Amino acid sequence: MKKELITAVMFGLLIGCAPEKPKNVEDLPSQPSTSAPEAVLTDPTKGIGAVKNVTLKSPLEKERVDRGLAIYEMKCQACHKLDDQRVVGPGWHGVTERRKPEWIMNMVTNTDVMLDKDTEAQKLLELCLTRMPNQNISIGDARDILEFMRHNDGQK
Repeated sequence: MKKELITAVMFGLLIGCAPEKPKNVEDLPSQPSTSAPEAVLTDPTKGIGAVKNVTLKSPLEKERVDRGLAIYEMKCQACHKLDDQRVVGPGWHGVTERRKPEWIMNMVTNTDVMLDKDTEAQKLLELCLTRMPNQNISIGDARDILEFMRHNDGQK
């Protein structure tokens, strides 16, 4: 009995001392997601994944734009042009006007689930005929890519 009581108290202390979970996308760690979140789809225009709400700032965050450009050049440029020309994947011009920021970030961070379950992502797959590869992009890096996309679309 004493052993069970001590175990219960220790368990309670461990749970009580756990770090608080992040509340905003900006507070989430910049580590790639190891599992594919499949949240209940409450707003289909936001896609499927961990990103539920993105707060955009004006003016653009220059550091994020610069980091987003570097990621684009390293991981995205081979398949996506910055204009509206389709190469392997669709061109990026105007994407921030057609899609919500949450959808864009979920597409980048949760690619496989989005292509399997999101109607708009499936339409892109039908158009391009090639699945976007999972690049293991973190939520923080996806936010930087989004900021670069906003810059590419002429937002200030």
